[in-house]
Amino acid sequence: MTENSLAQEWMVRAERGSLPLIKLGIWIALRLGRSGARLFLYPICLYFLASSTAATRRSRQYLRRVLGHPARFADVFRHYLTFASCLLDRVFLLNEQSEQFDVRVHGEEVMRAIERRGDGCMLFGSHFGSFEVVRAIGRHHSLPISLLMYGENARKIRSALAAINPRLEMEVIGLGRLDSLIAVAERLKRGHFIGVLADRNLEGKNLVRYPFLGSPAAFPQGPFRAAMLLQCPVVMMVGVYRGGRTYEVFFEMLADSSECPPQEAEAWLDSTMRRYVTRLEHHCRAAPFNWFNFYDFWA
Repeated sequence: MTENSLAQEWMVRAERGSLPLIKLGIWIALRLGRSGARLFLYPICLYFLASSTAATRRSRQYLRRVLGHPARFADVFRHYLTFASCLLDRVFLLNEQSEQFDVRVHGEEVMRAIERRGDGCMLFGSHFGSFEVVRAIGRHHSLPISLLMYGENARKIRSALAAINPRLEMEVIGLGRLDSLIAVAERLKRGHFIGVLADRNLEGKNLVRYPFLGSPAAFPQGPFRAAMLLQCPVVMMVGVYRGGRTYEVFFEMLADSSECPPQEAEAWLDSTMRRYVTRLEHHCRAAPFNWFNFYDFWA
């Protein structure tokens, strides 16, 4: 397989389950409540562990890297359960039931300083932990957070979740459209925080390899070049699931492209990407089961 086709693997993999079943699951979850709905996660995770051989193999490969030993059955099950827990909690967070959760925020002063400037910023996350808990924190603290995301992937789940709170769908900017960057620029001018999951890209192009968990892995330059073009601060966001009802949200300043001279653009790009990858590795080692890229990231 070429690097380009591997980078697109996450986009073309079929979603499991039909839309009516997904909607039924959400309906049941909202009526049973979080404690009752969590009971269903255990048999569901066992089913996917047994039936999703490719994803299970990728989970074992990742866990071996981050844990430093071959992954046991219990490790892979915990990996699936963490992913399923974050997905279930997304239902309740979208339903504006964030009071159910104990969310601890680190680095809020970074966001407040940018808010006082009134310029907005790019929030770079990854497929790690929960970005929905970050959005919930934004709503709670009156921070306008929009998401720039690829809408074609996980379309069924997105459609079902959007029905929970249609108002929040207005906060999503679709990637891959000609006007995407214009929409981002307009919202930045209004002081919005634009969330991007910067560990995957749309077309498998402009990838740069950096050391990550023991081997070089390809990361897309696109989000970082966009931030450089838009001349805005870049903040890393991480919503870590700690088990039970507890999340920890981290905001860390990566760089400010408005302070980068044009002749130093490539150096700024490289240093910012390296810092992003280094911090992502740090969080993976600190909370290894929060990694949700179930494909060959190091291909």
